[in-house]
Order: sequence, then structure tokens, then C-alpha cells
Amino acid sequence: MRVLRDAVVFIALPAALAVTHGRHLGWRIDRRAVRNAVLVALFVLPFYLVGSSLPTIRAYYPMWETSTALGAFVPHALQQLVVVIAAETYYRGLLCVGVREEIGFKSVFISPVVYALHHVGKPPIELLLSGPTDVLFGAVDYDANSIFPSIVAHGLGLALLDWLVLHPPLIPPERVLEWLSFLPIPL
Repeated sequence: MRVLRDAVVFIALPAALAVTHGRHLGWRIDRRAVRNAVLVALFVLPFYLVGSSLPTIRAYYPMWETSTALGAFVPHALQQLVVVIAAETYYRGLLCVGVREEIGFKSVFISPVVYALHHVGKPPIELLLSGPTDVLFGAVDYDANSIFPSIVAHGLGLALLDWLVLHPPLIPPERVLEWLSFLPIPL
């Protein structure tokens, strides 16, 4: 149901607004978008690797029931990809790339608060990082004039995170908790 709802609310409605108002939502792939996708995916990779060892992340994910069996995990990952495409179409497409011509780089700062609110109820570290992540994804997408970079980084990252939490932690949780002990939030 979430996949259907997100596809309608965050893909179909923004697409209809874009068509009726002569905007584009960054649904394009070119050399710059691919380059930015690789760079931002490599940048966020350590966050997913370290995060997958945190107890609060391991307790919350995977978002939906799945297993490591490819017959279960691949459809799960594809459903998540639709949710990611929906989120990126709305947050980075409609609210950033879609208004870049009118307001310029400031468009990167339109959605961080709303995006953070979308993460309420998730692990506190995710809520804490959602605003800066939104700005990073927005800046990378703004530069590429495409939402492809954030779809790749977010989509592959989420699939990787789910895969990792279904397995024993790569990094001992006590070590990660020690590294991040300066943070004033439950980990």
C-alpha cells in the first residue's frame, strides 16, 4: 500500500503539476548526472555501512518484512526503489530542480525541514542526518539538473542497508557506539 500511495502522492501529483506548469522534475540522465550519482553514492556509502551496525537502525530496518533469499529480497528492493523515486521526485524534483530556474541555488534549502519531518518516528540518528542529507542531495541534483544522483545514492543505500541488517554487523556495534558516543541521541 505504501508503494502505491507514494507513487500517486509523490510521483503522479508532482508530475501533473510539472506538466500543467511547464516545469521539469529532473527526470533525465546524462553524463553529469551519472558522475554526480557515482560521487554522492560513494560519499554516503560509509554512512550506510556504519549505520547498519547501530542497534536502533538494526531494530527498525528492513522497513518491510523480507529475507536474504533473492526471491524475497529483490522484489522488496524494487518496491523500495519506487518509494525512493517517489521521495526524490517530490523533495528534489518538485521542490529543488523544478524551481531552480526561478530561485537558483536557494532551491536546495526549500525541503530540509519537510524532509526531516518525513523521518519522524525513524531512528533518531536518521532524523538528525535527514536535513543535511537533503541539502547534500539537493545540491548534487541541482548541479546535475537531475534527480538521478539522489535516486541512485538513496535507492542503492537503502537496499544495501536492508541487506546489511539482515546479516551480522560488519562493524561491531559496541565500536560504532563508542565512535558516536558524543552524539546526544539514542543510537
